[in-house]
Amino acid sequence: MTMHRLKNVLIAALVSAGALVGTVAAVQANTLDSILEVGEAKNDAARQSQQKIDRLADETRDLLNDYKTVNKQIDGLKVYNARLQKQIDNQIARIGDIDESIDQVTVIQRQMTPLVIRMIDGLEKFVELDVPFHMEERQQRIAFLRANLDRSDVSVAEKFRQVLEAYKIEAEYGRKLDAYKGSVEIDGVERDVNFFRVGRIALLYQTTDTEISGAWDQGSRSWVSLDRGEYRNAIMKGLRIARKEASIDLMNLPIEAPEAE
Repeated sequence: MTMHRLKNVLIAALVSAGALVGTVAAVQANTLDSILEVGEAKNDAARQSQQKIDRLADETRDLLNDYKTVNKQIDGLKVYNARLQKQIDNQIARIGDIDESIDQVTVIQRQMTPLVIRMIDGLEKFVELDVPFHMEERQQRIAFLRANLDRSDVSVAEKFRQVLEAYKIEAEYGRKLDAYKGSVEIDGVERDVNFFRVGRIALLYQTTDTEISGAWDQGSRSWVSLDRGEYRNAIMKGLRIARKEASIDLMNLPIEAPEAE
């Protein structure tokens, strides 16, 4: 009886131990699954975090490149603005000069008009006392300048420019050879002649038949006859040279020697 009871107790103990082992095994299996799930969740979180980090790194790199580009543009704009400021300063100074000049315009105009009149008077006197070549043309030019003095539609600056142009033309006369047609009174008879001018040092004529030649005497302010044999060919050569029909060459012409002071 006692032995039978011990067997039953032992069997019950064994059964309980088996149940306990099964329970422990089940608990361990559940714990391992939980650990694996937690590890997988951590891995997913780590992957997501790394992706976010990579994205932020790319955005940071792009922003850095944009920052560097903007800095370069700012440096260029600083240089440009500095140069532009210098130009503005120069323009402001120029505007000041212009304003000052405008304030003086009335004074300048009052001074310019008498000057232009004096220049025209001087030019007229000079032509009157000069060697008498192209007299009609030169006198018409002076008359034109005088007529413009009273014109309100011509500025003082333009009047002054015209007078300077007339002076320039007169100056050019002294540096050129010239040949032109005209007439001279010879022995009381008006004759057609060819004039030959050498600057302002000689003004000669020769009749169209080349038989009579003469020269202007500035001292007596009159025409004088020249020896036919001595100057006839020289004047003919000079006329051809002035007309560009012959090359420049030496000529024997009656030239007044300068007077000693």
